[in-house]
Amino acid sequence: MREIPLRALKKLFQLDDEDREIGTQLEDPSVVVDHRRVRTLSMRRAAIAAAVEGVRAARAAEREAAELRDAIAGSDRELADFAKGELPAVLERIDDAYAAALSSLVTSDDRAIGSVILEVRAGTGGDEAALWAADLLSMYQKYSVKRGWTFEPLEASAEGNAGGLRNAVVGIKGEGVWAELASEAGVHSVKRVPATETQGRIHTSTATVAVLPEPEAVDVKIDWANDVEEFVTTSQGPGGQNVNKVATAVQLHHKPSGILIRMQESKSQLQNREKARRLLTAKLHDIQRNKLHDERSNARRSQIGGGDRSEKVRTYRWKEGIVADERLPGEYVLRDAMAGDLSKLVADLQAKETQRRLQEL
Repeated sequence: MREIPLRALKKLFQLDDEDREIGTQLEDPSVVVDHRRVRTLSMRRAAIAAAVEGVRAARAAEREAAELRDAIAGSDRELADFAKGELPAVLERIDDAYAAALSSLVTSDDRAIGSVILEVRAGTGGDEAALWAADLLSMYQKYSVKRGWTFEPLEASAEGNAGGLRNAVVGIKGEGVWAELASEAGVHSVKRVPATETQGRIHTSTATVAVLPEPEAVDVKIDWANDVEEFVTTSQGPGGQNVNKVATAVQLHHKPSGILIRMQESKSQLQNREKARRLLTAKLHDIQRNKLHDERSNARRSQIGGGDRSEKVRTYRWKEGIVADERLPGEYVLRDAMAGDLSKLVADLQAKETQRRLQEL
């Protein structure tokens, strides 16, 4: 049998207890009427379900193994011989169950986050970089549709006249969204011939992607009255000119952190304020998460995975029709990726990250 780290066993048993406690709470009439509380508890239970199922299967197999060992030590030789034949298969089941539970353990926090804010910004490459940023955003929108997620544009700034983007911010909600999109953060490089290139030369352009877990409002405490300054202005287009005469754009300044948020995507001041507050909350949550990561680096496996991924993570090579991820050995079909079929690439990244976390246990 494989040796399971004591710390990991304690965490698995804690999840088992937590699942039973959640079940009790979900039967409490005072909890049932609180739809937000029910949603939070249900999402947490779903996130730890695989780990709980694994540890319970392992425990059941351990009880079976104990009975077989008792039979082997008993006086009934026929029963003892039968038990000796059965024991290896039961021990293998214990190993398999714990392996599955551990794999789920190191990703359970990720799966508990069902909403993210994704930002795409044009990098180096001028107009071509802006077009590339728009292509990336389209790729993520198509992937979201395939996954059945909600894709909500929050902010967008156009660049040039060919449909490019200087930057865009979207909210994406759905099961597994953080677990699948967290590794998208970083610099995405494209090698292709721009539409404006007259001599057919391949150019390299970049766009950066940031993915922020969007927490429940209770996760981040913000003193909106004292720490946040709000300004309401008319929306602005390229060059700074006003695009309407009604003051609907909302700008928030979080004084303690210095973060500035401007939202003008909607024609409704109320909706822009709500979206700006969501984005500010997510950014502050990300700062807290990174600070906690730095302070507790030795206990990283018990936190949400992540870290600084500002380096180049992926290159899209148009001529060869392939996508090469810096963290993976293989190559992927460019046409499929741009059509929103990122399932194989995402699964491979998840598997590698899971293996890394298991090795840290």
